[in-house]
Amino acid sequence: MNARTEPAEAEAEPPDAIARPPLLREFLLVAGLFLVYKLGRQLATGHTGNAFHNARRVWDLERALHLPHENAVQSALLHGDTLIHLANTYYATVHFPATLAFLVWLYLRRPAHYIWARRVLAVVTTAALVLPFTFPLAPPRMLAGTGLEDTARIYGPSVYGPPSSDHLSNQFAAMPSLHFGWALMVAIGLVVATRSRWRWLWLLHPLITLLVIVGTANHYWLDAIVATAMLGITLAVIHPPRRTATTAGRGTGRLAPREGVLAGAGR
Repeated sequence: MNARTEPAEAEAEPPDAIARPPLLREFLLVAGLFLVYKLGRQLATGHTGNAFHNARRVWDLERALHLPHENAVQSALLHGDTLIHLANTYYATVHFPATLAFLVWLYLRRPAHYIWARRVLAVVTTAALVLPFTFPLAPPRMLAGTGLEDTARIYGPSVYGPPSSDHLSNQFAAMPSLHFGWALMVAIGLVVATRSRWRWLWLLHPLITLLVIVGTANHYWLDAIVATAMLGITLAVIHPPRRTATTAGRGTGRLAPREGVLAGAGR
């Protein structure tokens, strides 16, 4: 009797969200993701002439598409030194810590969502590193004739030095904006992984990030649009975990991985 009931009980037991991955392995994977992000942008240095040529093409395309002028956002931020300083500080200090805190929280509280988010970020980041090789792009703060100022250099704080001596980043890799792409993924991930009626407020993070990257003249609108498209394609392929009928009925909130093209990857 017991031998017959054990399999049934095992099947009735909710297929718990994917077990939390080993901490050391995940630390190395996430550290590797950030390292690839930094090193990949450095490897794509050079092509200064093409970067400025592409910048003019992007600027002209935005005007042809009747996108709002980046100047309007920057003018709003320049109404006071405090506001522009806060924008520069947000750009310099929120990007990496917010993404890392997001991954740590998911790892501790939503392991299945963590694996999903880590995969999405890895794919988007890797894909984003290809564009600077094929389409180097100078940011709008470097483009003459736009009326835009390099707010970080003037008002501080600045994370960039002169492009010729900046060995920590590639300043000619404006497209896509991973500042915005990562911020949007953080918001989407938290909206999907939580159930609070206030969870939609997480969308303020990418909204503020968008206004900051444009207002400080570090990115064009199109940089954020391309990042959004890349994230959208990735999310269409790599699906988040879903509730099962068993767990939904019990109200446990446990999740099972959604079957998808890449559901078994990266374990």
